[in-house]
Amino acid sequence: MLFPRRFAAALTVSMLWLSTPALAASCSDTGGKYEAWKSEFAPEARAAGVGERGLAALMGSSYSKATISADRNQKSFKYSLDKFLQVRGAEVIVKQGRSRKAKNAQMMAAIEAKYGVPAGVIIAIHGMETGFGSFMGDTNVVSAIATLAYDCRRTEFFTPHLVAALKLVDQGVITTKSVGAKHGELGHTQFLPGNALAFGVDGNGDGKIDLTNMADALSSTANFLRQKGWKPGAGFQEGEPNFAVIKEWNAATVYQQAIAIMGKRIDG
Repeated sequence: MLFPRRFAAALTVSMLWLSTPALAASCSDTGGKYEAWKSEFAPEARAAGVGERGLAALMGSSYSKATISADRNQKSFKYSLDKFLQVRGAEVIVKQGRSRKAKNAQMMAAIEAKYGVPAGVIIAIHGMETGFGSFMGDTNVVSAIATLAYDCRRTEFFTPHLVAALKLVDQGVITTKSVGAKHGELGHTQFLPGNALAFGVDGNGDGKIDLTNMADALSSTANFLRQKGWKPGAGFQEGEPNFAVIKEWNAATVYQQAIAIMGKRIDG
């Protein structure tokens, strides 16, 4: 998992925040004021539409040192493309991706037919994000997102995601015990909470959204890309129309290039 993802999605998620009062809760670079901050932030969350279950989740959260450590030690922008592909295990992802596409042919064909996004792209993202669901994180989602909203580095970016996470608790999509990646990303393809709230869909038809369910997560990923402007039938390599949409998924250039390269090879 790498954090530098979906910065462009901040504009979409920030729409959740436009109708609420200006930020008032104070941020901090250390965890010492976190407990007081929760009480400061709670009225803002309520004003943004968070209900009682979400507010209880906020008040029950804790400062995540693991999240802060991960946030301070990101390396994705430092790698060359070749090094990144090697580190991320591109050959294994492509090999397993082809096998998974064949094994789940009906589901992947249905997702592609509905959203217009090639199966290879979705499968490449799945492999890159969680090793096809083999590891979806070990950090409490609400605590991770709340910590990042409290931290001064990117308060404005993460505050709407915190509001979204609390609303997901209200809706029963996640709970106070839900775990994800170090920055609070959820499920098979690691959605930030604001994107889960905005783009999550029920892919398996059971009447609920569960991003730890593969069908829901892959359908939601395709929905995200389609809503961000994916043009069915257009190319997605660098210089082609849909590469700009892949950029919406992750801000690291090597990550974007890797998705395009592996997606093409998986479909090839």
